[in-house]
Amino acid sequence: MKTLLLLPFLRSLGDAFSVKLISHTHSTLSSVSHRHSAAATTTSLHATYDDTCDILVLGSGPAGCAVASLLGSIDDLDVVVASQNFDADWVPNYGVWKDEWDCVLKRYRSFGINMEGGKEGRSIDREWPVTDCYFGGSFDIPTEQRLRVDRPYCRVDRFALKKSLTKNFRVVKANHISEAIGINLYSPAGSIIHDADGTSIQLMTKDSTAPITMRAKIVIDTTGHETKLLLKDTREPYTPPGFQIAYGALVEIDESKSADKSKVGPYDKDAMTLFDYRTDHFDGDEDATIKATKAPTFMYAMPLGENRIFFEETSLVARPAMSFQACKDRCFRRLKHLGIDVTKVVEEEYCYIPMGGALPARDQRILGLGGAAAMVHPSTGYHICRALMGACDVANAIREEFAKEQPNVDRAVASAYHSLWSPDNIRQRNFANFGGEFLMKQDVVGLRGFFDGFFRLPIELWGGFLAGWPGLIYNENHETWYKRIMYGVNFILKLPPPVAWAMFTNIVSYSIFENLSLIQSVTPLLGEPESYEYMRNTDRIGDVAAKQEALRMIQASLAFAEMPTEVAAIASGSETKTSTEKPIAEAEMTSMAVELETVIDTEEDSEEEKLITIEV
Repeated sequence: MKTLLLLPFLRSLGDAFSVKLISHTHSTLSSVSHRHSAAATTTSLHATYDDTCDILVLGSGPAGCAVASLLGSIDDLDVVVASQNFDADWVPNYGVWKDEWDCVLKRYRSFGINMEGGKEGRSIDREWPVTDCYFGGSFDIPTEQRLRVDRPYCRVDRFALKKSLTKNFRVVKANHISEAIGINLYSPAGSIIHDADGTSIQLMTKDSTAPITMRAKIVIDTTGHETKLLLKDTREPYTPPGFQIAYGALVEIDESKSADKSKVGPYDKDAMTLFDYRTDHFDGDEDATIKATKAPTFMYAMPLGENRIFFEETSLVARPAMSFQACKDRCFRRLKHLGIDVTKVVEEEYCYIPMGGALPARDQRILGLGGAAAMVHPSTGYHICRALMGACDVANAIREEFAKEQPNVDRAVASAYHSLWSPDNIRQRNFANFGGEFLMKQDVVGLRGFFDGFFRLPIELWGGFLAGWPGLIYNENHETWYKRIMYGVNFILKLPPPVAWAMFTNIVSYSIFENLSLIQSVTPLLGEPESYEYMRNTDRIGDVAAKQEALRMIQASLAFAEMPTEVAAIASGSETKTSTEKPIAEAEMTSMAVELETVIDTEEDSEEEKLITIEV
């Protein structure tokens, strides 16, 4: 039996031990095209670097490889992916709606990147024409009743996807060694240094005792939700993340006693089972039934052909997180109850997904993407399509800034953050955040009623909520406040009365006692969320007109003739005279300093400044 650990938290542990991990190898895989590698480079400040690049991507999951491939396809950008574990396989069983995946494919083709491979092509391993759900056992819904959704579902071929996204960049098998202790401040001291032109970052190779220094214009962090390089904006009101926990198993089953080979237990082999929230496998066990009611889990089933099927018992979202062992025990108890005879566990998967929580703090020089930028859907845990689409937005933002005559690194990063989390996107996310908070408070009865009503909405409405990202199909039905409020009204009308009442009371209590983000999301009230857009800090420039006026008046003042000789000489530009003349007695003036700062700005956003200081 092979155990696969799909855990973002394991990647976080990797970061935690990265002082001992990382590798100074500048080699790349044969499938990764070389651009140019700079050897030790010396800047005007006499700083020496072991390697330089335009873009450094930390982390080699789908988000990291995607944005590296996209940026590497642009002009002549030199892109490096830094990850000690770059050669490791991606392990999650990514499930996607077919029409959402088609949106991703189209977007990547526009960059010249084609998703290839997989049994079905398009980096897809398996496709099911329909999707099934089971919500029986409550609200007079028979336990055996199936709700079929006429929307195809796919399993991504993770090996083909990685191969498709391993292009246009170099690989350094090394990890960072830093931890953010403040906005753009890091420990150990000197491990990351930002300046106007870019960033110097120390990386440690696996077998090295001393770090190497990489110089990049922009650093992109794709190391997961619990990244150590980015700080989250946890200012009040703040809602901490929930957690999706799942135990999955790819199994082989004995079908010798099966009367209907087109099914595995109740599950149709030609359908993907997205939800099975039934709890009849606990009948007769009061204690287990109570636990399963209060802390619900559902079965997720992907028939893969012949006698192989992937099962996953999932806690949708909870705080604190559900027990992995509980999920595993419930999985096999359910399979036994359904008469599914497992003969072999081929692979296991342990899934830990932080959902919701705070967005990255603003004004950070390191750019987050994927989980590091809190891009996981706060209600569902969907991420792969959102991350891949977001990588395109980031690549475009960086390309546009670098194409300018005088590109600005701070503005490039801010624009990339804005492309992910514009005020409109934040509003839509806040709506989904409330959904996640509501789902966490529901027992299994409430969740059955919730999802039974949800999938009885028009597909344009529920599909848009599940997408939750610009560019994905149906998302246009959730992109404005009035469309979200119309969705909410339609949804409540589809819910069983007890669930509808629970949602209404939660809307009221959430808005009054927790935060106002939901009201901001579904009304034009309360303005817009704070923007990530670049804003030049002019506080240190002050009122230039007032200072220029003072300069002209001082230069024209007759008082200069009565001032001490040495001061008059400075003001007039004449040569220094002897200092035997007396100052003006009635004024008792000895010296006066006027500090004037003006901005020489031949370009719109030039950073050049000139300090004029006149002592009188």
